[in-house]
Amino acid sequence: MLPPRGYLFIFLNAVRALSIIGLLLVFASNVVVLADDIKAVNRFVAAGSDNMSMVSVNGTLVDCDLDYIQGSTVPNQPAGVFWAVVNRLLIIFQVIVLMMSEISWPQAFFNSFFPVLGKDFGLGALGIFECLIGAAVLSHHVQTFAMVSAFFLFSIGCLNILMGLLFQGKGRYKRSISSWKESTKPVLPSVSSVRPTFTTVAPSFTSRSSGGGDMEDKAKNLGFGRQLDSYGFGNKGEKAAGLKGFLITKPLETLPRYAPKPSGQEGSSRSGSPTFSSSATAL
Repeated sequence: MLPPRGYLFIFLNAVRALSIIGLLLVFASNVVVLADDIKAVNRFVAAGSDNMSMVSVNGTLVDCDLDYIQGSTVPNQPAGVFWAVVNRLLIIFQVIVLMMSEISWPQAFFNSFFPVLGKDFGLGALGIFECLIGAAVLSHHVQTFAMVSAFFLFSIGCLNILMGLLFQGKGRYKRSISSWKESTKPVLPSVSSVRPTFTTVAPSFTSRSSGGGDMEDKAKNLGFGRQLDSYGFGNKGEKAAGLKGFLITKPLETLPRYAPKPSGQEGSSRSGSPTFSSSATAL
């Protein structure tokens, strides 16, 4: 049984998959429409539209005063072919950019140069772009394949806008695979090893008394040699150990609470308030 967040993760990624499929369909249909428009323009130019008001296209007479070239989405006006081709190329470019943002690659590029499609933004901006592309395609008389693809993308865009309104800026984070892996990590840090860490210490004087040759060999490998034997426990030995990187510390002199006080402090206490064995002072 999955937690509620698991079902939400699956639903958002299903919407992402449908969005990618719709973008691929619109990409393919726009390539087909662009090829058909170029063929229709070539037929129109080959028929001699500049000199006659009626031309023959595929054996039929076509009026040159029509608003669109027959069998295409190209307007019959100055530079109409240019703007029609630019429109299709821009739609294809936008579809490619939206597909890259859906697969989160390259994420650093979108976060820096196009943050509305980055990880810190929700799904509302993505849905608006998809609706604009679908409306731009459906605003012309196109073939059935292009019409169905654009309508499907428009529907997915409306769903993404709704997801953006519901989840605001956390929509992309909730459907991210990396965020799902982070949520499955344990709260407490894992302990790799509980064994204490040991450090290298200088050989003690017991190595010579016990006759242990291994400690002497280790001391020679560390660079002490035979000169360390004559240093003893005084300042020379401490200085030599410090040069080798070892630190000799002296424990602090402390006494337990139940220990008797020194003679100096006892005299001062006698001159003051009376003392008892169970308490330092008496009221």
